[in-house]
Amino acid sequence: MLALWAVLAAFPIVASQPQRGPYNPDWESLDKRPLPPWYDQAKFGIFVHWGVFAVPGFGSEWFWWHWQGTKDPAYVNFMKKNYPPDFSYADFAPKFKAEFFDPEEWADLFRDSGAKYVVLTTKHHEGFTNWGSPTSWNWNSVDAGPHQDLVGELGDAVRKRGMHYGVYHSLFEWFHPLYLSDKKSGFKTQDFVFSKAMPELYDLVTRYKPDVIWSDGDWEAADSYWNSTQFLAWLYNESPVKDSVVTNDRWGAGCSCKHGGFYNCADKYSPGQLPSHKWEKCTSVDKLSWGHRRNMKLNQLLDLPSIIQDLVQTVSLGGNYLLNVGPSAEGTLAVAFEERLRGVGAWLALNGDAIYSSQPWRVQNENVTVPIW
Repeated sequence: MLALWAVLAAFPIVASQPQRGPYNPDWESLDKRPLPPWYDQAKFGIFVHWGVFAVPGFGSEWFWWHWQGTKDPAYVNFMKKNYPPDFSYADFAPKFKAEFFDPEEWADLFRDSGAKYVVLTTKHHEGFTNWGSPTSWNWNSVDAGPHQDLVGELGDAVRKRGMHYGVYHSLFEWFHPLYLSDKKSGFKTQDFVFSKAMPELYDLVTRYKPDVIWSDGDWEAADSYWNSTQFLAWLYNESPVKDSVVTNDRWGAGCSCKHGGFYNCADKYSPGQLPSHKWEKCTSVDKLSWGHRRNMKLNQLLDLPSIIQDLVQTVSLGGNYLLNVGPSAEGTLAVAFEERLRGVGAWLALNGDAIYSSQPWRVQNENVTVPIW
């Protein structure tokens, strides 16, 4: 208990302080905040899913859950075949070395793709943080694995090239004991929120000043459990990015497609018609995973024409297009990913005037039947 209170003292919860600014910690007030214009003008961004899950590189970034949570036979057999019986998921971390990670090279590629913003996974549901999170001792990229601040290094390189930088952050963690304890209580306790989830978000904002906060992992508990509205009120009123930051809609069960800055609604979501609220389609070049897969096949990837068609359709309906790639544990991007991104960049170099800063026309989907005169 002493350790918990020490963490709380180091990261005070802003909800207990008076709000200074136009936004109150409730959705009626927060949803009135105008979206900073840069985001709608950007249209195209790159998503990067990277973490310890890249080491097994099997199935998807949900490897740990499928192995130890649902005990999927495919994952259990993979571990029996390739690793000793006493091997734990934590044993993957030292193998996450990122020895070939070159943030300048990545940023060059992302710029050349035509992307105007980049969103990096700072922490997925496994809990491993890609920066030296003070609330994730010895389970982060500075204390273990690459021994580097991956979030900071990529952010510096991205911003040097004039792109905006965003952070993906999972609120929950599959096997964190405090989260499991809160869950067992029916989310009547908030020990995980106050000692882990929210301190990490405050730390990310004050340390890296992100332009996007892409929240995830919210679906098991209400926003009142996560203290989401208190955090967002601080973010919009007092934080160092209060005027420029954009957020998505994953802040608690039932919030998706209803509350937040821009709407994701669901992974790979397409509304089919022009929505009344700004939205974003996130999708992945690898159709079967967001994270790195060592056994990825060419026919399992989106081809370039499909990506461009998807981008155009998304923008025509007022959305942004966030295209994901999953780097290897060594810090490399598959050649096929590079080929797709450079292809999009070549297309945008010719057609970007019809994409960037565009607005939906009065008709978004015309009849494609060719008339016979």
